[in-house]
Amino acid sequence: MNKLMNYEYDKPISYCGIFGIYGHPNASLQTYYGLHALQHRGQEACGIVTRSFNGDGRAHFNILKGEGLVSEVFDDSESLTTLLSGNSAIGHNRYSTTGASKSRKNIQPFMVNYRLGNLAIAHNGNLTNAKELRDELVNEGAIFQTTSDTEVILHLIARSKLDNQIDQIIEALNRVKGAYCVVILADDKLIAARDPLGFRPLSIGKLENSFLIASETCAFDIQSAEFIREIEPGELIVIDKEVIKSGVIKSQRINGNPEPKKHCVFEYIYFSRPDSFIFGHNVDKMRRRLGKELARKHPVQDPDGERVYVISVPDSSNTTALGYARELEKQGIDARLEIGLIRSHYIGRTFIQPGQSNREIGVKRKFNIVKGVLEGRTIVVVDDSIVRGTTSKQLVHLLREANPKAIHLRISSPPIMHPCFYGMDFPSKEELIAHRLNGNIEAIKDYLEVDSLEYLTIEEMLEAVSEAGKENFCTACFSGLYPTNVDLNFKKEMYEI
Repeated sequence: MNKLMNYEYDKPISYCGIFGIYGHPNASLQTYYGLHALQHRGQEACGIVTRSFNGDGRAHFNILKGEGLVSEVFDDSESLTTLLSGNSAIGHNRYSTTGASKSRKNIQPFMVNYRLGNLAIAHNGNLTNAKELRDELVNEGAIFQTTSDTEVILHLIARSKLDNQIDQIIEALNRVKGAYCVVILADDKLIAARDPLGFRPLSIGKLENSFLIASETCAFDIQSAEFIREIEPGELIVIDKEVIKSGVIKSQRINGNPEPKKHCVFEYIYFSRPDSFIFGHNVDKMRRRLGKELARKHPVQDPDGERVYVISVPDSSNTTALGYARELEKQGIDARLEIGLIRSHYIGRTFIQPGQSNREIGVKRKFNIVKGVLEGRTIVVVDDSIVRGTTSKQLVHLLREANPKAIHLRISSPPIMHPCFYGMDFPSKEELIAHRLNGNIEAIKDYLEVDSLEYLTIEEMLEAVSEAGKENFCTACFSGLYPTNVDLNFKKEMYEI
């Protein structure tokens, strides 16, 4: 598929979703449900590893993974009950960060057997020093089976001289830099850890007598599990038989003193589901606040005093648009939230183009316009971000077909000027429309062919999410100020042959 035809191609891409469970008789089925709820975090591939026991009582790991959605990879119910037997499991939804997206060898979880037993790992994030560590490991004789940075963690654990498995994992995590959330399944325990800056979310839940780990709390809700708490930045937790009996989770620090938090603000803006609870707050509430701030700073009025119609680009901007419309009303502006775009939820992962010249078919197969809402009216389109701008422009062309009086575009994030190295997939800096046009909003407006365009500034965005602490967010993709050292020459497919 030509990616220019796909609206999602012009959006930030979240990397992965991870899930783990310990002590449940139907661990694979619960993991399946959890991955379903986390499907929005990765649609390229998925996998599940379970732990069962042989007749002699030795732990045995079972694995099933493949390309496609959760419902496609695990389309045989017997595989969940027979092949993936056991009372503990981890799972992974993939969007590629490091390593080619179409390479089956990069599908997680990864599984190894080393001197202390079996080990399986699932990882969400991006290691900023992966190349340095990989080169060092290769020079020492390590043989890599994948091009994923996740395998670096496995090698560091397996090559450790320490004799305690948890100590080995902590030693390995102290060597990696960047953004990571990991779940690790061992013969006798489930381990989860989050990087010291807390870029990505990770939470603990409880279902009956079992414990769960998930990227977002929506994975607990689908199975009516209890949300216990978030794993703290720089924290490693262990779930084993003792924890099941006592109910007290084992916890320790990966490193010494806690570091300043640097949460990814795009988890609030776009990535996470609105029904999830992350970074101490509900995503839905934060999106509404982003919309309210957008309306306070960048309102729209009809020049003839007629009603303004606010529409979202579904689905991530729905609650942001709601906040925007309500704030306009508070300001005394005649405004109404309307459904102006209908999103199709029945599009397959592949698409045969009817012709290279038909550049707008991707948007038209994704969205239908409601002409009765749009025709002859002043429209405010609320969206979360603009990356390349190509398909946003196509969306504007689609809206123009309804003959609105005017189209005003409001974006609930600042202009994206720089690449991300912590778990978001942006194109090269040169492909970012805001960078290409030197951050000139008027020039971006002209390119998109809208009547007006306004973004939240960095300060306005941080004010909207200030309840979670202004200082607790990474703004590198907007400001270019990275909280860690990064390799500006990094390419996610650098290890491909």
